[in-house]
Amino acid sequence: MASVVPLKEKKLMDVKLGELPSWILMRDFTPKGIAGAFQRDYYRYYNKYVNVKKGGVAGISMVLAAYVLFNYCPCYKELKHERLRKYH
Repeated sequence: MASVVPLKEKKLMDVKLGELPSWILMRDFTPKGIAGAFQRDYYRYYNKYVNVKKGGVAGISMVLAAYVLFNYCPCYKELKHERLRKYH
């Protein structure tokens, strides 16, 4: 027999499209709930990419790539005008 998992305990990938609005309303959007979600995601990332027996540079390089991307976004407006300028 298949066990029935309550909607609140389902992961996002397991939720059907018709159940999505009610699933979103069941999430905890308090500051404590959001902090808990960030903490769970941090530990999931850490255990998957950093805390492994034979580690590589994948975990650290993803963090550095995200850091570069998020720092580039605020400067894009100024850099866009700089690229169109001709120096001669």
